[in-house]
Amino acid sequence: PRLDIPRRRKLLSGQKPFAAILCCSDSRVPPEHLFDQGLGDLFVVRLAGNVVDILAAASLEYAAAHLHVPLIIVLGHSSCGAIKAAMTDTGAAQGHLPNLIDAIKPAITTSAPGAGADVIARASAKRTATLLTHNPVLSELVMAGALRIVSAFYEMSSGMVTTLE
Repeated sequence: PRLDIPRRRKLLSGQKPFAAILCCSDSRVPPEHLFDQGLGDLFVVRLAGNVVDILAAASLEYAAAHLHVPLIIVLGHSSCGAIKAAMTDTGAAQGHLPNLIDAIKPAITTSAPGAGADVIARASAKRTATLLTHNPVLSELVMAGALRIVSAFYEMSSGMVTTLE
């Protein structure tokens, strides 16, 4: 929806998305399609494993403080490759991958022993949402009632998104 020329022209003067979504980079999890949204509707930040780093946090701060989005959703999903990679990490990852794995590991260590990837993906989404609520800029907006931060989970087999609150 809302991908036509008039919509694009309307957005030339600015954007007013109704939500920001921090989600995984997984090509099977496009938030605009999952939520049936068009141009200008969502402010999307995508990182493998839907983890938050300083640049993702800054992007979400921008969405909340400057675009005035009233909602941030941290969206985890089933069959997440980044979660599975962190679960099977042997310490041999190269480049910047150890940083990604390190960001996911707390969700693994706080989950029950032997927890599956989907359980850990849910825990990771909840953890990331909690981290965002402690962000100085975002927490101020939450306290003022101008922003809500929630975690959610997309089940690829059913196509359903459920909140994890």
